[in-house]
Amino acid sequence: MERVTKLASERPVVIFSKSTCCMCHTIKTLFCDFGVNPAVHELDEMPGGREIEQELSRGGCPTLPAVFIGGEIVGGANEVMSLHLSRSLIPMLKHAGALWV
Repeated sequence: MERVTKLASERPVVIFSKSTCCMCHTIKTLFCDFGVNPAVHELDEMPGGREIEQELSRGGCPTLPAVFIGGEIVGGANEVMSLHLSRSLIPMLKHAGALWV
């Protein structure tokens, strides 16, 4: 989990994704539409991506995308959308320094 923790702390928003995953694309688009510039790690395109995916699964995020905000795991698409619909996502992004508006 050390590698995941290191990668997850490189920016205010970090997304572990697969380039062929439609829900991953949806979540990346949501953040970009907000004006957030997340670090995106396409696990199917990077060396060691399979191992990172296994680490994420063992660490409590069994599906992709795996979203980290402020270095903390938020969860997958369902959790992100729930935060968005409850109007909690934008304040969380502001608190992490991902949004200034």
